[in-house]
Amino acid sequence: MYTSVQYPDTIEPQVQFIEETAPEDIVEKTIEKLHAGVSIKEMCTASALAVVRSSEMPFFVNGQWGHHGGHMHPVSGIHAVKEISSRLSGDNRFLPVVQNVALSNKHIHHPSMGPYVLPAFEPLDAGGVEETKGAFLDAVRRGSVNDADHYFLWLVQNIPHEEALDILLTIATLKNLVDDHKFIYPVYTWRLLEWLDWEHLQVLTRGPVRYISQPPAAKPLQEINELIEKYQLLSTPLRQTTGSDETDAIVRLRTGLNDCAFADIPETTAKALADGLSLEGAGEALSLAASDLFLRLDTSNPMDVHMHTGVNARRHVLRVNGICKENKILALLLWNSGPEVRNAQGRIDDGPYPSPDAVATIPQQGQGQLVSAIEEAIAANDVDSAATLTAKYGELEHEPQALITRLTEIVCRDNATEMHALKHHQATVEEFQTTRPPFHSRHLVAAAKAAAISYGTAQEIYDRAKQFLNN
Repeated sequence: MYTSVQYPDTIEPQVQFIEETAPEDIVEKTIEKLHAGVSIKEMCTASALAVVRSSEMPFFVNGQWGHHGGHMHPVSGIHAVKEISSRLSGDNRFLPVVQNVALSNKHIHHPSMGPYVLPAFEPLDAGGVEETKGAFLDAVRRGSVNDADHYFLWLVQNIPHEEALDILLTIATLKNLVDDHKFIYPVYTWRLLEWLDWEHLQVLTRGPVRYISQPPAAKPLQEINELIEKYQLLSTPLRQTTGSDETDAIVRLRTGLNDCAFADIPETTAKALADGLSLEGAGEALSLAASDLFLRLDTSNPMDVHMHTGVNARRHVLRVNGICKENKILALLLWNSGPEVRNAQGRIDDGPYPSPDAVATIPQQGQGQLVSAIEEAIAANDVDSAATLTAKYGELEHEPQALITRLTEIVCRDNATEMHALKHHQATVEEFQTTRPPFHSRHLVAAAKAAAISYGTAQEIYDRAKQFLNN
């Protein structure tokens, strides 16, 4: 007999609130609940559970799932919501939560994504851990979504969390060539689950499992496999963690990634690993190159942010114990393989950007003056000025947190990008925090550019929320 997924009584009322509230009322009523004492964590949990249970991914006409709408971006965005909320004070900390809840509610009520009810599934054991792993992988390769869902439900109940992520990445990494979100969605779901102490693991993993199980199948990786063999990356020990002794090697790889042809990025990275650079060091260099390439990218698309979210997800995977060496290597070598990042080819201008000459023309200013000037440039969608002023801010070694806080406040206004603005901002902040100085300020320049691109595209949720917040 068919039944829908049901949640514990402690969270079910909040889930139903998000599912059933009319979209025109969701902003005001969410703020009422937050003012009444519902915690940010509880509201975010309910948002994820509601959108997973009551919306589905829309289809393109060619039969492939699209990656806009449904549960993917609301769930993927909650890690950013959590971190961004923690950097804000007063009622401002509710803004990213309201944005997420409103997006989930919108997708639940959208005719191309709902009404939908996620059915309760029973875990399926194929005869033990290894047999069920094999059955899961075979189901994904065949595009049998329901079979994959059943098998993975059993796996997450019977193997360690890291091992479950590793088996999911075995497919997600390869399917990055089909869609960057095939990798990003599982990783950001895992980051949400880490915050929730693995509560609701069985339900929240169903979204990414069902998404990556959809056809088409993963594409052959002959060229990447040949690189792994050529540089003997699997057969020789690789250093895991980075250190101060790797700074020169990281700079060399960053430079090489900027200078090489886009198609040569995997081999440039593979060679650096073979020459002794650690996995984490390669991730740091790739992160800096992602900022460099994004800054050189000729774009006005506020969703053109996957260079950063992709590399941020990969660096998180590199730090997770229990992920196999091969998946970590593939994650690095396939960073630029997805269509979202690959689409940048041909649109990357000669660097560097902003030009050192442009930065040099800006007079020395105090921290507060520069923060205000950066905000004015962003509000005017003056991308060049926002990036150049932020580069000057870093050059003068002003206190970074003041700028990060202001940029955080700005991105919370966006409701045009399905959380892309928030996810990109959080990714750049984390990359700033995990990249060695003086290079780390490059990520804040990228954050300012992205904010200037997306500012004002749509901020109806913010405008309505401000009527009910107490700031």
